[in-house]
Amino acid sequence: MAETSKVANFGAQRTDSSLSNFNSDWVLGQTSAVRKIARHVERAAEVQCTVLISGETGTGKEIFARLLHSISCRNAKPFVPVNCAALTATLAESQLFGHEKGSFTGADGRTLGVFRAAEQGIVFLDEVGEMPLELQPKLLRVLQQQEVTPVGAAHPVRVDVQVIAATNRNLEAEVAAGRFREDLYYRLNMVELHVPPLRERREDIPELIDFFSTRFADRYRRPRWKPDSDTLKDFCEFGWPGNIRQLQHVIEQAYVLDCVPMLPVRAQASRSRPSLPFTDLNRLRYFAVRQALETTRGHKGRAAKLLGVHANTLTRLLSQMARQGDDLNSIDGCVE
Repeated sequence: MAETSKVANFGAQRTDSSLSNFNSDWVLGQTSAVRKIARHVERAAEVQCTVLISGETGTGKEIFARLLHSISCRNAKPFVPVNCAALTATLAESQLFGHEKGSFTGADGRTLGVFRAAEQGIVFLDEVGEMPLELQPKLLRVLQQQEVTPVGAAHPVRVDVQVIAATNRNLEAEVAAGRFREDLYYRLNMVELHVPPLRERREDIPELIDFFSTRFADRYRRPRWKPDSDTLKDFCEFGWPGNIRQLQHVIEQAYVLDCVPMLPVRAQASRSRPSLPFTDLNRLRYFAVRQALETTRGHKGRAAKLLGVHANTLTRLLSQMARQGDDLNSIDGCVE
């Protein structure tokens, strides 16, 4: 199975012809857990069953959903994502299943709704654990009967869609607490793909760093960042509570600010818990401003962003420091 899989080697061969329609050109990684998920993605694409993708926020659940779409026979048809957390009980039924003209106040025309708009394609129900409880039996009927009843319609309408759901919640616990229907959980969970957090797949971090560095170097027309061995070790040992999304943000932010990517200060502080070298606020302010300017090579606008203040505030701070004899405007040719 692993030898013939279309997706198991995607992390190493992003230009594989079997994935030519997967326009995100994403790196999946090479850990055994991720390769297993990739094989299950291929099988789910072949049999076109419902799929439940679970995992923490930022692990890349939608990437796997789009990958499944790209290698399935439905890849020429729509992939329609729905944020279930944004659904409201009063409008959700119309949003998902459509409505007929005049079916309620403000229904000036007929709408298809998500499921009919995705005909012969895939509906991706993101954050399905947030779906209003009163809407869940209606979704269950769609999965069981492959039909929807638009608001105001007298008869149901057949639909042909594959449903992929994703959640960062423990749905078994939600079922036990009465917040999620048990029958819907089992109907969605024909194939479950659990995407591990980044801290459990540290060996993929160097490849992800290289991927994001190359992507953002091209986007922002800057030299590609390649960390030294000590920095790479720090990045691999970091906990990454925000997972791949956080790693991507850290690297992109560095390209935006034109500085070296740094681990989040909050995490570094919690890991080593250093004490302050002094408690004088003026001295602390001086060294914070100095470090920000040195990091950004004297660029005041980017330094202000690092400090979390407006650029005008930083300009005032520099003027105050200069009057006190601490002139930082000469750091690496300060520019606005």
